[in-house]
Amino acid sequence: MELSQLKYFRHTARTENITRSAAELHISQPALSKMIVTLEKDLGVKLFNREGKHIKLNHHGAVFLKYVEIALGALEDGRKELEDVSGRMDGTLNISFDVASQLMPDLLKEFRDRHPEVTFHLLQHARNPTQTKFDFCITSSLVGPSGTEKKALLKEEIFLAVPETHPLASQKSVHLSSFAEDGFITLKQGSSLRETTDALCALAGFKPRIIFESDDPATVRGLIRAGQGIAFVPAITWKGATDSSVVLLHVKHPECTRIIELHWMKDSYLSIAAQAFRQFTIDYFSKLPHSP
Repeated sequence: MELSQLKYFRHTARTENITRSAAELHISQPALSKMIVTLEKDLGVKLFNREGKHIKLNHHGAVFLKYVEIALGALEDGRKELEDVSGRMDGTLNISFDVASQLMPDLLKEFRDRHPEVTFHLLQHARNPTQTKFDFCITSSLVGPSGTEKKALLKEEIFLAVPETHPLASQKSVHLSSFAEDGFITLKQGSSLRETTDALCALAGFKPRIIFESDDPATVRGLIRAGQGIAFVPAITWKGATDSSVVLLHVKHPECTRIIELHWMKDSYLSIAAQAFRQFTIDYFSKLPHSP
């Protein structure tokens, strides 16, 4: 049993997709399939159920994956600690995030200006952060990744953006239920902002009528500026998403806010670089201007 086999198995177990895993691991599909078969022979059990071209992790595979995760995690922690013992402030940090995409370039630039030896692997809008390898996860999900410690970075008001011609555009504050018949522009399901705003609409007694849905925040912001519907706009992290033709309304019922959190794995070793990034991120968000 080789280390590369364990790494390839873990990746394939997470994706349950040979084609995707082979592409992301930069090996051929036949080579990956052969590696999995060899590993299964070594273990004496099947790790995946084959269903035509598809594979699915079975009970044996799930049991083995649990220990592979522990073993590979321990080896990675050992590597990080050795780097720290040598006194180096370097290494690669894996950051998963589905919020604050407008802020991340500036945050990362400022950090690397101070620590240019540190590199990053960024994963934006991961559907399930718990199935994603990360050192840090920045999210406002109502149910964050499991097995983590967390720090609240920001409590942010969420405005309702409407065209200046909207009948309620002149109001200082509104009830969300007043917009039950309007057409909404939203991010796709799976994003933490969409999760939050769907919950807010449910509290207001309706399901939003969605006319535009995108997985790209920049596209959503562009459609808002083009006046193609109404939308929820976070006050700070989406600042600048609208122009003078759009009015941002304060929603007095229900309270429209979200909490952005920084997560890291509870039992993982935090390198010097990771500790520096954690503190830098906390400080960065604390200095954001809290105004629309």
